[in-house]
Amino acid sequence: MIGGRRGRGGAGAQLMETAPLTVALIVANIFMYILQMRDTAPVVVRSGTTGGSLVANGPVEAHFILWGPMVAAGDWWRLIGAGFLHANVLHIGTNMLSLYFIGRLVEPAVGTLRTGLIYFVSLVAGSLGVIIADPGQATLGASGAIFGLAGALLVIAHTRGVGLMQSGIGPVILLNLVFTFSIPGISVGGHVGGLIGGGILGFVILELDKRRRGGESGDGRVVAISVAIFAALLLVSYAVARSKYPSVS
Repeated sequence: MIGGRRGRGGAGAQLMETAPLTVALIVANIFMYILQMRDTAPVVVRSGTTGGSLVANGPVEAHFILWGPMVAAGDWWRLIGAGFLHANVLHIGTNMLSLYFIGRLVEPAVGTLRTGLIYFVSLVAGSLGVIIADPGQATLGASGAIFGLAGALLVIAHTRGVGLMQSGIGPVILLNLVFTFSIPGISVGGHVGGLIGGGILGFVILELDKRRRGGESGDGRVVAISVAIFAALLLVSYAVARSKYPSVS
């Protein structure tokens, strides 16, 4: 019994050491879900003068859920906040399990800082995908960001000569894309946008690493480029939302 306890504690400590951001992101998502569930009384969200409205489950969801008309009205934070909301226990459970398995592979491979950059760039890239593909559908969930981590892992595995079938990530992404396109209610734009965003940033990071000199870490350039991409994605998302809902004020 004593040995069993130590084994479990050892595994947890090892995860905290090798993938602390993955653990922190899981905790943050669970915390936000608890806040959501504290009050799920219906709240009507209205999109300015257009008369369009959305019924959200509680004030937290009403304030953060991703919905095109409200982004066009200036609620840019929804492009980020929606990635920390979930519809039900099954939704958050499957997403956090996926984040656990993918995050503990990505974070030791590229580092905590870069994992965070990939995660948040992918999150906003997924939000842009939603605004482009289906802006009138209220969307929430971390799957866009998780798809982005998977996309980065795919690029890393390929660059390092690890076969996609051998790494296991190729079949996982393919299976998830099949589910994305075949099951109603799943955000196609969010998943594909996140996958593309994470894959591109993963490629950029690897290319910068190839070109760095001597003992340079290259983190400064990675951060600068990631922040620029993140900001550009926010601006483009707002611009696309405005183009789709020009009368919103």
